[in-house]
Order: sequence, then structure tokens, then C-alpha cells
Amino acid sequence: MDKIQKLFGAAVRRRREAKGLSQEGFADAAGIHRTYVSSIELGKVQVGIGVAHKLAQALGAPLSAIWREVEEKLGEGGGQADTP
Repeated sequence: MDKIQKLFGAAVRRRREAKGLSQEGFADAAGIHRTYVSSIELGKVQVGIGVAHKLAQALGAPLSAIWREVEEKLGEGGGQADTP
């Protein structure tokens, strides 16, 4: 599994739990299936930008804030995102 996928999923999970949302309620709000939310939170799937936007909207947060959290965690671990 890719480190960025894991970090993104963990950021989504932290925000979802902080809002007191179940996976099912969150999935409904985002318009995706609950099992997909589980896979995202576990870092098992690569999320497209459209789905990432839906997740951010359901969390009531800008996607940039979630991504910033991922980048901060990457910096803490000394890892770097792949750059073109």
C-alpha cells in the first residue's frame, strides 16, 4: 500500500470521527458505498480527485485542508510524495 493512500485515509477517518459520523452516515453524505469508505480509510485504494472532493464536502472541509494534513505527516516521517 502506498504511504500517501494510508495517510489520506487516516486523515479522512480522523475528521469523520471528530464529526461523530459513522462510516455509513459519512458514505451516504458523500454519495459512495460504505465499504468504499472503509477501503479508503484503510489506505487500500487510490482515490480519484472527484471522490476526494465528495469526501471533503461530506466532511465540511476544503480538500486542501485534508491534503495539507497528509503533507504534514509525510514531512514528519521524512517521506516525500512522488513528484513528476
